[in-house]
Amino acid sequence: MKHVFVGFGFGPIQAGLFAKEARESGNFSDIAVAEVDQVLVDAVRRNGNRYSVNVACKDRLGIVEVEGVQLLNPRNPGDRSSLLEIFSRATEIVTSLPSVNFFSSGGADSVSSLLAEGLQSNKASGTIVYTAENNNHAAEILQEKMEAEPLFKKGHRPVQFLNTVIGKMSQVVIDPKAISGNLVPIAPGFPRAFLVEEFNHILVTKVNLSGFEPGITVFDQKTDLLPFEEAKLFGHNAINTMLGFIAGQNGLKLMSELRDRQDIMVDARDAFINESGRALISKHGRLGDPLFTKTGFTDYADDLLERMVNPYLADTVERTVRDPLRKLGYSDRIFGTMRLCLEQEIIPSKLTVGALAGLRVLMSDREKYKVPSDLKFSKNGTPSTSDVRGLLSWLWNGSFSEPDMSRISDLLVHAKP
Repeated sequence: MKHVFVGFGFGPIQAGLFAKEARESGNFSDIAVAEVDQVLVDAVRRNGNRYSVNVACKDRLGIVEVEGVQLLNPRNPGDRSSLLEIFSRATEIVTSLPSVNFFSSGGADSVSSLLAEGLQSNKASGTIVYTAENNNHAAEILQEKMEAEPLFKKGHRPVQFLNTVIGKMSQVVIDPKAISGNLVPIAPGFPRAFLVEEFNHILVTKVNLSGFEPGITVFDQKTDLLPFEEAKLFGHNAINTMLGFIAGQNGLKLMSELRDRQDIMVDARDAFINESGRALISKHGRLGDPLFTKTGFTDYADDLLERMVNPYLADTVERTVRDPLRKLGYSDRIFGTMRLCLEQEIIPSKLTVGALAGLRVLMSDREKYKVPSDLKFSKNGTPSTSDVRGLLSWLWNGSFSEPDMSRISDLLVHAKP
């Protein structure tokens, strides 16, 4: 059986993971990606439906050339018609968008609308839809959005929406010096480059469609994906963001500069293994999965810490700490992990230092983030309890439990950087 692939959004994860793996598998007769950036679509077409991806390995920078991937702009009537025809045969669909908020934006050209229209005429015996957005419930959200579309009709062929855990770090590079220096652009003459790390251990929801075998065979299927999503958010994402906040406070520009700051890396490892790791093992150890054991999580942490500071990935501190309002959210990577630790009766002292650095990053550009003028926070010294509570209450929009507020504010006030 030859599979048919349709993607939404042509970013580094779509290009450097899903479409790449589909092509390399040899199991797909057609690979098409819906992309509304017409300049990007034209650049790949002029290059004969080929594009380049830069791959950060442990010891070098590699280049992968991917061919036979057709980009189609759903806002173009001709492309839309071609896209819907391919949809009628699609067996594997991938959404890889900036956030789940893009599922229903764009009216008739939205992902949810195109899915509703395309799947109703789908003739495949089964279809799976991978959701690669950074949201633990992206699959459920997309399915709900699609079923709310006027074009949606019940009774189409079997389809299953799958969540994913993608620990593959990636970025779009737009710096002309970087592109003209070490990187190959997406297509000749195009002013952007994809840069992804070599790591490729991707977790997905277990496929339960009767008789269906995915064309992309390299993914690791899990019956219950949520514990692994929490490991990524409260492990990988939390420690990476913590490192970024602290690196910024120390005047570093590149994450790779942390290789020379073992004092910071030792504390990050302690936070990863003995705070985040212990809490996750306490919560999910009953699953019996090797990840949620002391040895398994230590290996996971050490591997990630090495990858986070890979000089070939050229990750910047600025990108790592981008959007601190979201990253310092009540249930997000920093404070969400601290809350998990406290729930498991673990004191997150090292994570608290990262949280403190994050709050100072936020306050260092208070106008940009629209922090109210009456909120205060010490630049270097110990903040007061009232200052911490005021800032956190605003940051969390008043939605928090009082016990959490008391415990977390107390940790921040008594933190020892």
